[in-house]
Amino acid sequence: MKEQELKPVGVFKYFAEICQVPRPSKKEEKIIEYLKNFGAKHNLETKTDEAGNVLIIKPATPGKENLKTVVLQSHIDMVCEKNNNIEHDFLNDPIQIEIDGEWMKAKGTTLGADNGIGVATELALLADKTIEHGPIECLFTVDEETGLTGAFALQKSFFDGDILLNLDSEDEGEIFIGCAGGIDSVAEFKYNEIDVPQNYFFMRVEVKGLKGGHSGGDIHLGRGNANKILNRFLSRVAADYDMYLCDIDGGNLRNAIPREAYAIFAVPQEFKHNVRTDLNVFTAEIENELSIVEPDIKLILESSDAHPKAFDKATTDKLLKAIYAAPHGVYAMSQDMPGLVETSTNLASIKVKQGNIIRIETSQRSSILSARNDMANTVRAVFNLAGANVTFGEGYPGWKPNPNSEILEVAKKSYKELFGVEAKVKAIHAGLECGLFLDKYPELDMISFGPTLTGVHSPDERMHIPSVEKFWNHLLDILVNIPEKK
Repeated sequence: MKEQELKPVGVFKYFAEICQVPRPSKKEEKIIEYLKNFGAKHNLETKTDEAGNVLIIKPATPGKENLKTVVLQSHIDMVCEKNNNIEHDFLNDPIQIEIDGEWMKAKGTTLGADNGIGVATELALLADKTIEHGPIECLFTVDEETGLTGAFALQKSFFDGDILLNLDSEDEGEIFIGCAGGIDSVAEFKYNEIDVPQNYFFMRVEVKGLKGGHSGGDIHLGRGNANKILNRFLSRVAADYDMYLCDIDGGNLRNAIPREAYAIFAVPQEFKHNVRTDLNVFTAEIENELSIVEPDIKLILESSDAHPKAFDKATTDKLLKAIYAAPHGVYAMSQDMPGLVETSTNLASIKVKQGNIIRIETSQRSSILSARNDMANTVRAVFNLAGANVTFGEGYPGWKPNPNSEILEVAKKSYKELFGVEAKVKAIHAGLECGLFLDKYPELDMISFGPTLTGVHSPDERMHIPSVEKFWNHLLDILVNIPEKK
């Protein structure tokens, strides 16, 4: 499939445009300006709020004025992940799109189809004067990926719709009516710097080649966690040799399963060959354990320049044991919806910060508020026992499914008539902004749907091109069949 063959033309036109506009989470100024200019260019009422959320309003086409007002909603920020061998400045460089058969991807970075394809869909709808629809309001929210900031800040009077169509789901043919709530937990160890003795050999060990992925949508797949794998090897070295840990770094975002991690450590000179042998044995064990889900995993051990300082031994011991004990992955499956993860936790990142701080960032998700909080308290207990200070983020609510939703029935009927098969109705373990919208607009009738994306939150992110056209046709048919106001 070639670029000129992409359909629908309008959607891919605007997706290509916004790929030229940098839009990392919390740095959305350029895309906000783009949206405001778009609204002005098309003579559409456009407003923004203090958080940066943008609303563009389009009146109904003639004869459709009496339909209920529909809010179409997408978030404008993107997860900025890249492979280590790629030079890319997400604050200034455009995303480089590549076509691979029926799939669209980016060159060594996240594509930003999460949720850029939703944004592009709204823009195509706003720009097209031939499409029939009732009153529509297109809502573009900021900072969904790192804190749901835009949704939290949204004022009750910002939009006036009766129905909300969230365009941030990733499986075409599936309609989502519920999602998990989540909370972030951060543990911090304070360490003292110590000198490494003479005649110690410095080594750098790296875990790479993992798939990573979304800590909600992909957590059930059993993929490797680079932080856990790295810590497992370091714990083995620390148990067998007089190891000094000098640096450690793994993962980046709390909502991404960590793909890469590294550490720098030192052992007595006479044991450097033993450690290399140990890594070979350990690598064989990990490759055997993860042979199906992580066929490309690599563990690399290299000599390193001498490091000026190391973490004190007591903190190193507590750190390694706490990371070893900290849970990661699925904790419980839903009893209401077969196959749905109910509760999970992600050991997301390990970073050394200024002030002699080692910070471990984690995130917990659950469709049950009490279970979410219990999982967060479990993580806190592990790190508290190791002497770390633990703090929680604000957290966000889940979205309780409404099986009697009027817009759900419209969407299901539309899909069956268009494609001859039933759409699957599901809840999702990932977090969506819908729970926060429902807090402020309790009467809002909502569903979430979108085209097929894979590998989101990682450089493996891909978008299935044919699914975009199906998603677009489904959306247009829903808009024609929106119920009238009562």
